[in-house]
Amino acid sequence: MSKKDRVLEEILSICQEKGNYVFDNQLVKAVAKKHGFDNPFDATKLDDTSKFPEVMIEQDFFILHLGEGKHQFIKGIKDGFHHFENISEENKVQWKYRKSLLNEFDTSESNILSVGFNQRIIHDFLYEDIVSNPKVYNARRTKSSLRYNINRKEIITTNLQMEIDLTMELDGVVTVFEGKNNFPDNFAIYQLFHPYLYYKKLQADNQIPIKEITCCYLLRKRNNKNSIIRVYNYNFTVDNEMTSINLLKAKEYNLIQR
Repeated sequence: MSKKDRVLEEILSICQEKGNYVFDNQLVKAVAKKHGFDNPFDATKLDDTSKFPEVMIEQDFFILHLGEGKHQFIKGIKDGFHHFENISEENKVQWKYRKSLLNEFDTSESNILSVGFNQRIIHDFLYEDIVSNPKVYNARRTKSSLRYNINRKEIITTNLQMEIDLTMELDGVVTVFEGKNNFPDNFAIYQLFHPYLYYKKLQADNQIPIKEITCCYLLRKRNNKNSIIRVYNYNFTVDNEMTSINLLKAKEYNLIQR
């Protein structure tokens, strides 16, 4: 068991003893120090269930961020994590490109999304037009207080900090992006849902005349010569319900160097 796993196991046990599943960063720091885990701020970052300690899988809990240094164990992993759908053979394409100098330079999320944009993959996938001219807004952090449901359980966040890897807009349609290396089986829905709600809130308050909001997850796996990129486009059929995530389309691009 890793140090991070031991930290999470003890925090869950403490919450169960208290009968209160909300905990804060002060507790995380104290438990992390006890177990010699040097990066307490990483303890609650669990992007997919492969990173869960065994006890959370067995007891069916995931962690949700509430803002202002608070977090909560939520029962029902299936309500908080979504499995990437299989992509049909007809939606797998060979994508010829000329490898640029920085394409494989690093593995950051920013680089992954830049490759998708620069090679016109995002244009083809979202707009079915490689010469379309969407507006691009690079990675940013923002805060928002949100109120929503997870399987009808009310969640209230306060000054919740969220990271938006990329935002694109074309003709009033706003799309938020999350980028990751490799092909995990699943992902934390809140990574897309929180930015979605942020823009929904701006739309509802008439601050921005947005026509539609969707979300994209872009994954890249690299081999010796080429990359494979998978893109998934989602929306939410019920604005304030996180479990209402809905796949609109998905496509795989096998990048072949010219």
